[in-house]
Parts: sequence; structure tokens; C-alpha cells
Amino acid sequence: MSIGPAGHVARSIVRPAYETSRNGSMRTFLCTDDGVSIDSVYDPAAVVYDGSRPLSRDLVFVLAHGFTGDVDRPHVRRVVAALTDYAPVVSFSFRGHGRSAGRTTVGDREVLDLAAAVAWARALGHPRVVTVGFSMGGSVVLRHAALNAGSDAAADAVVSVSSPARWYYRGTAPMRRLHWLVTRPEGRLVGRYGFHTRIHHRDWDPVPLSPVEAVPKIAPTPLLIVHGDSDGYFPVDHPRMLADAAGGAAELWLEPGMGHAEHAADDRLLARIGDWAASRAG
Repeated sequence: MSIGPAGHVARSIVRPAYETSRNGSMRTFLCTDDGVSIDSVYDPAAVVYDGSRPLSRDLVFVLAHGFTGDVDRPHVRRVVAALTDYAPVVSFSFRGHGRSAGRTTVGDREVLDLAAAVAWARALGHPRVVTVGFSMGGSVVLRHAALNAGSDAAADAVVSVSSPARWYYRGTAPMRRLHWLVTRPEGRLVGRYGFHTRIHHRDWDPVPLSPVEAVPKIAPTPLLIVHGDSDGYFPVDHPRMLADAAGGAAELWLEPGMGHAEHAADDRLLARIGDWAASRAG
């Protein structure tokens, strides 16, 4: 996708600075470095918990959803609810998804959306940030970590779930359908009206850093790679490539019987991710 004006919209949108709810959650629109308005939600940590999980006051999760998801989708809200047992959660809709502006570049400019969410999480007073991404979001958290390594914008730990290792993969039927959705005009119409996802029509130029190229640049930041051995989109050679590229600096969890992304991540897995993050992020 083009890295020039990709994601911009012609009209301006005026919105209130914050929407707040009784449970202390906040909703706002963040502006990315390239001027795209990103719908974002902050959910505080759970007040009542069973004492078996290490609730953290200085930690925050920043959640990056998969392609065609958004901050209001039930499967995204379920992940948010599970992680608030450990810490507050910032979730957001990538550009072109949900109420966010612009059009998706399917993992390219989305690193700017994640960067805006991470900056907001720190501005809310959380010194430790863990990025957690699923599928497309999994590739975005890897690239964000690599591009910001050693800077104040970097996360303190990274969790990538169901991420591809390389671009342009068409080895499974779901990925062939996804490429049709993204590359064909009629596919983009289906994306817009069937999945409420607005897809940019331009090819990547230049091609962004691939996930497998990004991974070696992340250390010493703690990195967890999670993948199901029954993933219908990306077979297990993808997570193994990512783990090999880390050169021993990443943990790999191959989950028996697990499918793809948020829909396949059960509460037990999300609890293990929460435990891992609480113990690794600084």
C-alpha cells in the first residue's frame, strides 16, 4: 500500500475529547502522526478479582486486533475483559475499521495507529506497556517493536498471536480469499459492506519490513509468540520461522488444537498471557 496519503479522509470529523462511563472506562479519538483519527478505549483494571492473578497498577496492555475486527466487536471485548483481570487495557480500531477514519493498509501504516495508542497509554500514567496483537495486529506489534527498539516509544514486552511470518502468503484457502478481498475492486466492496472494513486500493510502496525481518530487531525486549497448531490461515512454519529469527530471544507457545487469532484464544490462554506479561514487563 502507498505510504503517502494512505489512510487520510477528505472530510474533517469533530468529536468530543472523551466519553466516560460509570466503570471508569474512557473513549476518545487519537490522531496518528499521519493525521488519521483512531477510535480508542481505555478500560481500567478489574476492581474485584480472585487473588490468584497479579493485578498490576503500573502495567497497561495495548491491544491490536486482527483484520476486519474493531474495538466494539464481541471477540475483541472478550479479550479486553480477560486482560483487565491483570491490568488496564487500551484497545482501538485500526484505520479503516469500525469508527476509525481512513482506509486499512493491511499492516503497513497501522504501526502509526499502534504508536498513538501506546503514547496514550503512557500519558495516562502507566510506565509499563505490553502490546498484544492478533493476526494482522500480531504482525503490527512485531514491526512496531522493531521500529521503536531502544526508544521511549517502545513497548516493555510484546505478545504476538497468530501472526504471519512473511508477506503475500497464499498457501491456505482462507489466505487466498483474503488476498481477493484486498486486491480486487469487488473484494474491497465486500470488505466495506460485508465486514465494515474500508481497504486502501494501492499496493505497498515500498514493501514494509516483514514480521520475520522485524523479530531480530526486538531483543532485549521480552517477546512471546503464540500460535495454534490448527490455525487455518498460517501453518506452524510461520511461528517457527519467527522464533528462529529471534535467535533464542523469544518464547514460542504452540497451542494444541488452537485455531486462529482472537476467536480461538480461550480464557485459559488469555490468563497465561496475562501472567507472562505481568512477570516480564520490567
